[in-house]
Amino acid sequence: MDKMDGLRERWLVPGEDLQDAFDVRIDVFCREQGYTVDMELDGLDPLSDHLVLYDGELPAATGRLFMIGDGTYGIGRVAVRKSYRGQGLGARMLSLLIERAGEKGAAAIELDAQCRAMGFYRKFGFEPMGEEHMDGPIPHKKMKKLL
Repeated sequence: MDKMDGLRERWLVPGEDLQDAFDVRIDVFCREQGYTVDMELDGLDPLSDHLVLYDGELPAATGRLFMIGDGTYGIGRVAVRKSYRGQGLGARMLSLLIERAGEKGAAAIELDAQCRAMGFYRKFGFEPMGEEHMDGPIPHKKMKKLL
C-alpha cells in the first residue's frame, strides 16, 4: 500500500502540545542518529509552527517553521520515520513548510541541512551558503531559498 494514501497533516502552533512532533524527532535524530534529547529539543520549539503528518493516529513525519527576522524564516527538524522513507513524505513536508512560510510573508527561507541531504533541498531551490560545520555527530551546511 502506498503510505501517502490516507495521510493527514496537522499544524501545531505555539501553545499546543508538541509531543507528536517530538516523538518523531526523538525516534529519528536521537535513536537513529545519536543526538541526545537535550541537543534535539530546544528553545525554538515553543516559538515554532510544527507540521506533523499522520498515518492514522501515528505521527510519521514532522518539521518546524520559525521566524528568524527581516523577512527570513527558518525550516528545521525535518524528520521522517524510517518505515515511511521513500514514500514522498519528506517532499510533501518541505513543500508545505515552504508554502506556510510564503503565507506568513517570508522573503527568504534558511535551513541547516545535513550534508548528505543537500541534494534533496536543492530540488526545492535551496542553495548552500557558508562553510560546512558539525552539528552534533553529523556534518551540516546552511542553505537558503529566496521566495
